[in-house]
Amino acid sequence: MAETLSEEYQKLQQELQTAVDSRQRIEAQRQENVGVQKEFDRLKDGENIYKLAGPILLKQDKVEAESTVKGRLEFIGKELERSESHIKEIQEKLDKKKGEIIQTQAGLQAANPAPGKATAKA
Repeated sequence: MAETLSEEYQKLQQELQTAVDSRQRIEAQRQENVGVQKEFDRLKDGENIYKLAGPILLKQDKVEAESTVKGRLEFIGKELERSESHIKEIQEKLDKKKGEIIQTQAGLQAANPAPGKATAKA
């Protein structure tokens, strides 16, 4: 029983690490897009924007480019919310599993007192 709980706890820890890694990747994408948005704000009228499409740079309309980045930021924001919710859910499962492990260990200790401990005799 204790081994099973321990294995489940380890699996949850791995799942949490994967979720945190995913959230970090999403945050990096957000930062990149925020940087692009700031660059757009610095552009003067008439300056060109280019988009990398494979090995080719294509000229892109500023309004279209800004709209694309804004859409990406909205999508990334939703992904961050989903990711944070998933992380919170895993953390709650970890806390619950930890409580189960503690209860199991306490039960085992109560059932098997340590050798050398005197027991009260009447």
